[in-house]
Amino acid sequence: MLAFREGEAAAFEALVQRHRGPVFNFILRSTGNPARAEDLLQETWLKVIRGSREYEPKARFTTWLYTIARNLCVDSARRETFREVVPLEAPQRDGAPPMAEWLADGRPEPDRAAHHARLRPLLEQALMSLPKEQREVFVLREYSGVPFKEIASVVGMSENTVKSRMRYALEGLRRRLLELGVDGEWAEGGRTVAR
Repeated sequence: MLAFREGEAAAFEALVQRHRGPVFNFILRSTGNPARAEDLLQETWLKVIRGSREYEPKARFTTWLYTIARNLCVDSARRETFREVVPLEAPQRDGAPPMAEWLADGRPEPDRAAHHARLRPLLEQALMSLPKEQREVFVLREYSGVPFKEIASVVGMSENTVKSRMRYALEGLRRRLLELGVDGEWAEGGRTVAR
């Protein structure tokens, strides 16, 4: 970011390549709408460009970036009076593949992939049932790998509050998945899981 602030255009391209996927996934899981998530992602990068001259490395770049994205999500939710929730497995209106196919995967073996395809919609449903504050912490930590200390800076809460929200999120996910018929054995494809 410092190189981009000094005028290196290639540095901005490197930032976008490195952070686009995780930030998009964070916004997508915050909004539940792929088109809106793409718009907010573009707005995030525009704010990075506009704020580049004033950028000071007081915190990590990712903390600043996720703070911008989060604030845009909050502002967008306030403006939105009706929110359409589209399941990840639903076909897109424009003929594009389902949103679940956009998410990065580790390309597991075919039997594991089939198992995950059955489990993914249930996990997404459970995730969307969490309160926004818990879902936000969970997504930043588990999907984007952001450390608790940085999450605390992004959401403007203490690190202990963030850890507490994560604990509640995990408990809520476990409870909701059980309600949906997913127990530890099913979630691990038949292997026993310590609870």
